Amino acid sequence: MILRERRCISPIWQLARLESPGQTPAAADWMPAAVPGAVQLDWAAAHGLPDVNHGRNVALYDGLEDSHWLYRTAMPAITRAPGARIFLTTAGLDFEAEVRIAGRPVRRHRGLQTPMEIEVTELAAGTPVEILFFPAPKRHPQPADRTQASHVTKPAMSYGWDWHPRLIPLGLCHETEFEVRPATSIADVDFHYELTDDLGAAAIEVAVRSDPPGAAWTWRLRDAAGTEVLAGTGTASARLERPRLWWTHDHGEPHRYTLEVALAGGETVRRHVGLRRVRLVMYPGAWDEHIPMPASRNHPPFTLELNGRRIFAKGTNWVAPDLFPGRITGETYRPLLRLAQETHFNLLRCWGGAAAPREEFFDQCDELGLLVWQEFPLACNLYPDTQDYLRLLDTESRAMIRRIRPHPCLALWSGGNELFNAWSRMTDQSLPLRLLNRNCYDLDPATPFIPTSPLGGVGHGDYRFLHEGRDIFHLFQGARGTAYTEFGCPGASPAEYLREFIPADELWPARPGTSWETHHGLRAWEADETTWLCLNAMEELFGPLGSLEDTVAKSEWLQGEGYKAVYEEARRQQPRCAMALNWCFNEPWPTAANNSLVNWPARPKPALAAVRAACRPVLASARIPRFQWRLGERFACELWLLNDTAAAWPGGVVRAELLVAGRRELLGEWAFDAVPPQGALPGPTVGAALPAATAAREFVLELTAGPRAAWSSRYRLSLRG
Repeated sequence: MILRERRCISPIWQLARLESPGQTPAAADWMPAAVPGAVQLDWAAAHGLPDVNHGRNVALYDGLEDSHWLYRTAMPAITRAPGARIFLTTAGLDFEAEVRIAGRPVRRHRGLQTPMEIEVTELAAGTPVEILFFPAPKRHPQPADRTQASHVTKPAMSYGWDWHPRLIPLGLCHETEFEVRPATSIADVDFHYELTDDLGAAAIEVAVRSDPPGAAWTWRLRDAAGTEVLAGTGTASARLERPRLWWTHDHGEPHRYTLEVALAGGETVRRHVGLRRVRLVMYPGAWDEHIPMPASRNHPPFTLELNGRRIFAKGTNWVAPDLFPGRITGETYRPLLRLAQETHFNLLRCWGGAAAPREEFFDQCDELGLLVWQEFPLACNLYPDTQDYLRLLDTESRAMIRRIRPHPCLALWSGGNELFNAWSRMTDQSLPLRLLNRNCYDLDPATPFIPTSPLGGVGHGDYRFLHEGRDIFHLFQGARGTAYTEFGCPGASPAEYLREFIPADELWPARPGTSWETHHGLRAWEADETTWLCLNAMEELFGPLGSLEDTVAKSEWLQGEGYKAVYEEARRQQPRCAMALNWCFNEPWPTAANNSLVNWPARPKPALAAVRAACRPVLASARIPRFQWRLGERFACELWLLNDTAAAWPGGVVRAELLVAGRRELLGEWAFDAVPPQGALPGPTVGAALPAATAAREFVLELTAGPRAAWSSRYRLSLRG
């Protein structure tokens, strides 16, 4: 984020709902407007609508997106220095709007990602300033689903998804204020660098666009301690020897420099920058794989290389953390991103169905050492080759690239989510994807670009613990992906959390047509009517369910062990597999059940602790064939050591034991010589017969690693008669 010393005046806004764009509101039609925010929030506050998060109240907000909405304020009285100028500014509008000054239209704007500014220096104090918002874009009236947004860049998720209600926000979702600029100001700063092949030096260039053009300027680069390490004048390049590189938190220090740019006789701006090299490369041995004749291409590269080091990407899919973009602030992101770092994640995929995050998100990822895979706003739709859509996508994508590219956390660009699948039916010849590839090449050529995910070799799904008779353990042990960029294991929200938004008379048993359905516990996904609570799967595994607490406990058990199994299995499949990102990390409102690891707004589910254990840099791991076992059956598993660090570790012993009904039985011991860096070390298979008769319906596999107890692991498994 560029830090400027400018005066900004946030005016008082009012809002009116219109039947037509030419309507003149009566005095009683006006209501207070919170900016940033959304028209739905202002309407709810003015008319006493109940909490959108509770029960089935979200239905009361339906249809508000089909009206015209008029914001109004007045030009404030602003004292300014000689030559200073005043602008009405915003980082974007949701979604299509017309700006009127003194009743006269002066600007038409579309898009959340594209900034807008209008000079108002000569406006007299008190001059009316209005912004008219048009109804939400809908490609067709029915069906009321995500395909209504398949011709615009408005996020498709708000049109309804399996974890997001149908609520389509509109309005001033960013700060919209009057900004006073000095007579000579900095309009834009572009920081460019190129690292030498050995990463031992960096050629640095700084470009500045001034207003008015042609102002002289200087720049300085300071390290984290504030010491000046480089300086320059104008666009001449400078060489920084032995730069400190930006790393993910698990591979080094996310070092950032401070760039300071000063205009002669004008303003000074500062921003954090980082130096790193990110590539997508083929996994070792990929070019040597046998492809039978007639041969096709090899799988595309999907291994992240950071500063010359291949890293295993452990992470998650990030979705919007609130239903309303206008309610999101830097403090919304902070606890969530801290949780992601503490879970040992190093990559967040910002999914294309949601709006790109605010600047504070990327600033915090820079600081925390979290890589970001950023998608453009295309998801699960057939986006058209029409000129109107391409013009909009061109404008919005260029604004996104220019805003996000300076951040060292940026790992790759993606055209969008699931665009090469049967439900989207786009191809690499689709003009929107060719346009996005061109824009990334023109504006950020050093950052990798992929057209969509999944690509050949990359896996999406499954999203349930049981699928066609196989559990999630079995499913992924038979997979051979180069990356698993979406996989899910649903879990119910904690019982005390459910009581906060499900009315008491609907709480149990879970039934369709109640808040359980509204909050995505039932009938959320067409593949299974009991998703995401997945009652069928739990009854198949455990028999009839009891109370709410019993059901939630079993669901949490499955989610934790299921996610643990996938993350560890993906790591065992190195180096062919180089990435594991679950669907999904967070959620925009309270859900009854889904695949998330963190409940809204930032309340960890129990499964997050299981994932944290599975993503430790080094651990003893067990490849367990399945979750549920029967009395008297022989239990067996493979022992492994997983190491995602760049260091080799000395040898030791892994001791495997079963804990059943209070009794402990030794399965075996594995003495290993050393743990190689960045890979998976296979060990022996160990096993023993389970008790033929016991009242216990679960057992624990415990791996004790010596002499490093921090590498030890536990697995809680089901036992059935």
